[in-house]
Order: sequence, then C-alpha cells, then structure tokens
Amino acid sequence: MMTAAETSTGRSDCMLWRVNEVSKLTGVSIRTLQYYDKIGLLHPAKYTDAGYRLYDDTALETLQQILLFRELEFPLKDIKKIISSPDFDRRKALEQQIELLTLKKEHIENLIDLAKGIKLLGVKQLTFDAFDTRKIDEYAAQAKASWGTTPAYKEFEERAKGRTKEEDRKIYQGMIDIFGEFGRIRNTDPASEDAQALVKKLQDYITEHMYTCTKEILRSLGKMYAGGGDFTTNIDKMGGEGTAVFASQAIEIYCR
Repeated sequence: MMTAAETSTGRSDCMLWRVNEVSKLTGVSIRTLQYYDKIGLLHPAKYTDAGYRLYDDTALETLQQILLFRELEFPLKDIKKIISSPDFDRRKALEQQIELLTLKKEHIENLIDLAKGIKLLGVKQLTFDAFDTRKIDEYAAQAKASWGTTPAYKEFEERAKGRTKEEDRKIYQGMIDIFGEFGRIRNTDPASEDAQALVKKLQDYITEHMYTCTKEILRSLGKMYAGGGDFTTNIDKMGGEGTAVFASQAIEIYCR
C-alpha cells in the first residue's frame, strides 16, 4: 500500500492519502467519506484527473474533530456549523470534548456498576413490590436465572430454606424500614456519622438475613439504588424524594 498517494502527474509532491487508505487508517467507510464530501463537511485536499479523492494532513485533522464530535453524538449539521465557523478554536474545542468525553465515561462507568449490581443481586428488574411476600417466589426465580451459580446466591437460597412466609415478610419489611430511616435524614450530609452508621446497619442487615454483603456488593447495590427506574422510584416512595440518591451517596462514601 502506498503511504503517499501519487498525484495525476505521477509525483508525490506531499503526503496525500487516497480515500481507501484513509478508510483503512481511520475505520471510516469509503461511503461515509464520500457522503461527508457531498454535504460539505469534509472536502478532500484535491482530486486526481480521474476524480479520485486525495486527503492531506489538514483534512485528517478535521476528520479527527468530526469523529470526536460524532462520539459525543453531535448531529452532522451541527458539526458542520461548528468546524466551519470563523470563530472555531480547535484547542478550545478539544478542551470541551475532553470534558464531555469524561462525563460520558463516568456515565458509562455508572451503567457498568449498575449492570454489575444487577448481576450480583441476581435480578433483572427488582422493585419494592418484590419485597412483598407474594413476590418472593418470583424474586428467587429471577435471581436463580441470572445469578444462581454465584456463591452469594447459593448462600441466599440456603438461608431461605425452611423460612415461613411470615419470616420472609418480616425480613423484607426490615429492609423497607431501613430505607425509611435514610429518608428521615436525606437532607443531611451523606458523610455524617448518622448516615454512615445507617449504611453499616444496612450492610449488616443484608449479611444477617440474606447473603454476605461485601463492600463490592454494597457499592453495586448503591449504584442501582440511584440508577433510575423502579428501584429508585420505590425507595423514594418509602423515604421521600431524594432518598435513593442520598443512600447511594452515603454508601459510596462508606465503601471508599
């Protein structure tokens, strides 16, 4: 493969890449590069007499900017306006992209923590309705399906053997009561002594009645509490709006 595409005169006057070389270098399809040229987003440096597109370093730098904005899910029309603006500052744009990508990274890490929490807890969708005695069997079935091979689930299942419905109801009511306590102090500092003591109480309660709740599991649970959806909604119903986020923050501080 040529590292510099020859011009129509047969000379390599400067580093120029053909569209297929740019595609292999960047992972952007030839069709996409042709489309970018068509809409005026990224023009080649020049064309050969045969009409082949040739790209120079400046064009590739512009393509880097486009790809960074695309990673941030900017529409193509917005990217075109940004990079074609006479006020466009490449350095400033990079600083903004770094900040946005960092936020995106944190968001993805939170989603990963949430997914790990669901895996560790052993359910795909768990609400406080599942704490009702009528939902215990469904809870166990969901847990076994996605988490049944882990030591924590085996411990949970072993402890559940022989328990009566009333005993199960009391255990899950105890969990609800703890979140009620979180709700009563939700407007305080999650790093406070009371909040941290409550996190310890939650961890000990899970360990005593369900399975050994390590800090790894506890942290994943905390991410799930504030991860949105039914879990967050139902915790907030028990303790008031903001309880789930407060509990999650207190757990994160505790687990550090």
